[in-house]
Amino acid sequence: MRYLIIGFCFLSMGAAAQDYKVIHFVSGHAPFPDTARDGGHLDGDSIFQPRAGHYDDSSVLMVVPRGFKAGGKVDLVFWFHGWHNNIDTALRFYGLARQFAASGVNAILVLPEAARQAADSYGGKLGQEGDFGLLVKDVVAELGKQGVVSPGTAAGHVIVGGHSGGYVAIADILTKGGRPVDAVWLFDALYGHVDDFMNWIGKDTSGHHFVHWFTNKGGGTDEVSDTMMLKLRGKGRSYRLVEETAVTASVLESTILFVHSPREHNVIINDPDDFQLLLENSHFLTR
Repeated sequence: MRYLIIGFCFLSMGAAAQDYKVIHFVSGHAPFPDTARDGGHLDGDSIFQPRAGHYDDSSVLMVVPRGFKAGGKVDLVFWFHGWHNNIDTALRFYGLARQFAASGVNAILVLPEAARQAADSYGGKLGQEGDFGLLVKDVVAELGKQGVVSPGTAAGHVIVGGHSGGYVAIADILTKGGRPVDAVWLFDALYGHVDDFMNWIGKDTSGHHFVHWFTNKGGGTDEVSDTMMLKLRGKGRSYRLVEETAVTASVLESTILFVHSPREHNVIINDPDDFQLLLENSHFLTR
């Protein structure tokens, strides 16, 4: 695996300045390349996307907050971008690194590259049995090479989140990933795979946290949310549905939470910084 250290980014939080380091490396267990897209693909916009430039990038981006303290285990937050993005544009546009650093969580943010600049939700190799577990091992090994963690460090809590079309990769991880996932945070991303999310939640939610932060402008995520809530009721499972303006720390204690936002599909993650809010009130991460 090769890597490139991009450097330090600086942001201000009132009178205090915090920073983070961004690292890129390449993993053979990233979503692409994948044989199903070797010949290119006619994407969701009916545009043919060739393999080169869209399905041939095995990059993984990691954000390491300056205050990160290594221990025997390292907590990881994975993020999967949606259509018409790549890991670098998603990081900038949605302020993911800024929100992550500002949250103060003692964890690493990880963005594996999905389909680059294409209208395609396909999760690539993450649909193969155990691939995600091997990707997690690659991430921890690279953190060791970079001196971020000590040799022998293991993955701790794993949270998987994403926006829009990233939901397919997340569903693949839950069904075939080969390792436990503690929380799933979807941002206007529940277009399908309801049964996969339901099965992951299981009968006992004490060890899981599910959030879908949705709009009625995401092309059907509101309707699929209704479907999932009906199924939860049918199984006698409790959940909470609130408006975005009603979200508080106590609301975020709910193990299954649906949050309706009046905002547009592409501005639901930041301004206000809802990703940071979930991080700060995580059921699993320490600050």
